[in-house]
Amino acid sequence: MGETKNTSLDTVVTDFILLGLPHPPSLRTLLFLVFFIIYILTQLGNLLILLTVWADPKLHARPMYILLAVLSFLDMWLSSVIVPRVFLNFTPTSKAIPFGGCVAQLYFFHFLGSTQCFLYTLMAYDRYLAICQPLRYPVLMNGRLCTILVAGAWVAGSIHGSIQTTLTFRLPYCGPNQVDYFFCDIPAVLRLACADTTINELVTFVDIGVVAASCFMLILLSYANIVHAILKIRTADGRRRAFSTCGSHLTVVTVYYVPCIFIYLRPGSKSPLDGAVAVFYTVVTPFLNPLIYALRNQEVKSALKRITAGRGATSENK
Repeated sequence: MGETKNTSLDTVVTDFILLGLPHPPSLRTLLFLVFFIIYILTQLGNLLILLTVWADPKLHARPMYILLAVLSFLDMWLSSVIVPRVFLNFTPTSKAIPFGGCVAQLYFFHFLGSTQCFLYTLMAYDRYLAICQPLRYPVLMNGRLCTILVAGAWVAGSIHGSIQTTLTFRLPYCGPNQVDYFFCDIPAVLRLACADTTINELVTFVDIGVVAASCFMLILLSYANIVHAILKIRTADGRRRAFSTCGSHLTVVTVYYVPCIFIYLRPGSKSPLDGAVAVFYTVVTPFLNPLIYALRNQEVKSALKRITAGRGATSENK
């Protein structure tokens, strides 16, 4: 578990060195381009979903698409907190990050990441109500309640980020300052603390690992009930549409939660696989969300066609 380092407390760390993802030097340029392109496509894809939901009256009046727009907003910011630092590590620029910058990165990552964790659970609950309680859905999940639940997710995420950041940086850091990771995250930073980290690792295990695992279990329970309800649908087209909508959500949720649980239920781990696994929920998931929801969701595709057709007609009238 935690360990105490005997480094002199007279030395105070003023910045950290992010070692980044291990890679062969010959692939540095290729990896820079890959992560840079992923970042740009992530921003554009999620912005497209945001604008589509905002511009189409049929979408922004429905809780499912309000939640989807919030998810896209979160993905844009979460990606911006992590990915630029990743691809900059493949350049000759300094890998140093100021102490305050490390604090800010850790806070915003856990604030946005935990908010997203709660949002996925809300999305599963919304799909459960829509498919298993269709007649009562307008009463059980209306716009006002959806707004309150989303606000609750943001508040809970902010509290979580504040707790984790405060607990992590209340410890003394007196050297070394090399973070063996591609961003400032709790397990990697705690390894540099000059004090016992047992309490921090326990809180990380409970507050992140157990909470994430519990949310994942609630989502799986919701989808177990959804699958049971879908199998009762008489028409093949109805079953196909229901499976398509829920399948896209479940794909994203699995890619997000499984790596999170792998990392945070093993707070003392020093496995070299941790960095590669973390890429899935920090880089890949925000990139996949707009692809999966736009390409597999018929209503989003129809809304895009309506907006495009409307702008085309406006241009012709001019």
